[in-house]
Amino acid sequence: MDTKTRNRQDRGAKPQVSEPDEAKLKELILYVCQKCADDPKFGSVKLNKHLFFSDFFAYANLGTGITNVEYQKLKAGPAPKRLLPIRNEMIASGELGLQEVRIAPGFTQKRPVALRNPDLSLFTADEIALVDEVLSVFHEDNAKQISDASHMIGWKAAKEGEIIPYSTIFISNSPLTENEQQRGLEIASQAGILVGV
Repeated sequence: MDTKTRNRQDRGAKPQVSEPDEAKLKELILYVCQKCADDPKFGSVKLNKHLFFSDFFAYANLGTGITNVEYQKLKAGPAPKRLLPIRNEMIASGELGLQEVRIAPGFTQKRPVALRNPDLSLFTADEIALVDEVLSVFHEDNAKQISDASHMIGWKAAKEGEIIPYSTIFISNSPLTENEQQRGLEIASQAGILVGV
């Protein structure tokens, strides 16, 4: 995904967040639930993170999020701000079920289950390919592992309940390489903002 991000940026395309599309979010929820139906580690936490990574990686790689809904900081990582009302609406309309699965003594997982097929006509081929890649990358992760991976700079900088800007996907948790540090010093020197180094 990093190469695609660099390629899109090299073309000068500027990512943007379009209007939130809750109808598309519903279909994405159903798609992810359907694709993860055989994943014994799949539950509500993992769904939240798949949605987050799909939207934010789409923003970085395709120039806009898939659903463009707002994501907020929660203790376990980012989640769509309106996920609970949308999920409850989907349960009430018979589109989604919540199965409680006991996975360890004293621990029950809430597993969302698609009760109808998603409407894939709302998505581009690139969006579905990106979601499939996200699902593949995190397939082996349990809820804690994928939550830890979602604790990126945008999540760390936000207070609980605050919105995480899509643009924070471009801020890396990784330390700069020696080449990146050297290039930064060169640019700072050329700009006259580097003093005494």
